[in-house]
Amino acid sequence: MNALAALWGAIVEAWQELRIHRTRVLLSLIGVGVAVCALSSVVGVANIAEQGMREGNERSGGRPALIAVFPNDSSATSEERLDAAWDTILKRHGIRYSSKVGNVSLPIQFRDGVTAVMAQTVDQPYATMHRTVVEQGRWFQPADEQLLAPPIIVNEAFWRRLGSPPLAEHPTATVLNGESKVTAVVVGVMKTPYSPDDATAIVLNASLDRLASSRGLDFGAPSLEAWVPPEIATPMVTAITSEFDRALGTGAISVNRNDYLAHLDQDPLWYFKLIVGGIAVLILLLGALGLVNIAMVTVRHRIREIGVRRSFGATGARVFFAVMMESVVATVVAGAAGVALSVLVVKNPWVEERLGGGMITDMPPYPVEAAVLGLVAATAVGALAGLLPALVAVRVKVIDAIRY
Repeated sequence: MNALAALWGAIVEAWQELRIHRTRVLLSLIGVGVAVCALSSVVGVANIAEQGMREGNERSGGRPALIAVFPNDSSATSEERLDAAWDTILKRHGIRYSSKVGNVSLPIQFRDGVTAVMAQTVDQPYATMHRTVVEQGRWFQPADEQLLAPPIIVNEAFWRRLGSPPLAEHPTATVLNGESKVTAVVVGVMKTPYSPDDATAIVLNASLDRLASSRGLDFGAPSLEAWVPPEIATPMVTAITSEFDRALGTGAISVNRNDYLAHLDQDPLWYFKLIVGGIAVLILLLGALGLVNIAMVTVRHRIREIGVRRSFGATGARVFFAVMMESVVATVVAGAAGVALSVLVVKNPWVEERLGGGMITDMPPYPVEAAVLGLVAATAVGALAGLLPALVAVRVKVIDAIRY
């Protein structure tokens, strides 16, 4: 109890000293506040960048753990038998998210002529499995499979060639299906980071027969995908392989994980985190060096004050602890201000939009570890910066007060 009372008394005394020397303290702590703000902001921005990199990997390879099934010989295995075996497996294992994924070339009638557009064929859960971002409009809904006019999602290049019509007006695209024409309704527009000038589209597998009369337009056999919890991915791959072998024959299909964590022994973002950590430490060291320099100069100008305190009976330990606590309390206050400023910067909508590029679906909150790191760093810097001045203050004698 006495120790806590002494600590609280030292903090109050340090705060009073800071109020007396507030101009000097303010000038000396600007660098600390900026350093803590930069440190916390680097961690916060890195958290957003890491989320963006993770979602980018998941859009290309699927979310962990995504299991992909590829027919080894499409001519030997009919699509009907493959689909029947797949439906049985999905029901037996209670797999909620699955999709057949393929590609087809669709002849689209644009204003400037007919263009063969590469279209990806998917099922409705595909967007959740791959974090697909629809910039305008919406993704497919379960009821879309029953619509008379097949829904279609296009990229920005496709949409521009249609004249960029408002989606609220239900714009359409004409697909040449053999000798007939099929009208597809555009329900969404998505971003395409790769090949943004090439028109592409996404259609439902349930709508494919109405959009393409000849299956010969397919680019290879479609694959099957399932999203399962990562902890059961390995036994699930073994079980699916065994069940397909029994249904279609040994070696008819290949089953493996397709997500970015499938064959990695360590975090793929480890090097990125290492670089960010190095930058944060450098920022902190620069702030600490500046504070130590200012604190040493300040103590030199307080020799008379410290000498007077010694003449009134202040012990060396009391002087040491008082000078140390002044630095610690000041840097904690500066650290809190720096963290608050960092939150305002990192969570600014403009900053989040620029960092994410509109492609992050789950924008992470401001990381608690960034705030804690900032406050801990401020406390540590205050203790280190106050150590040398406190040692100098202990050596001050009463006679020094007379000299100065």
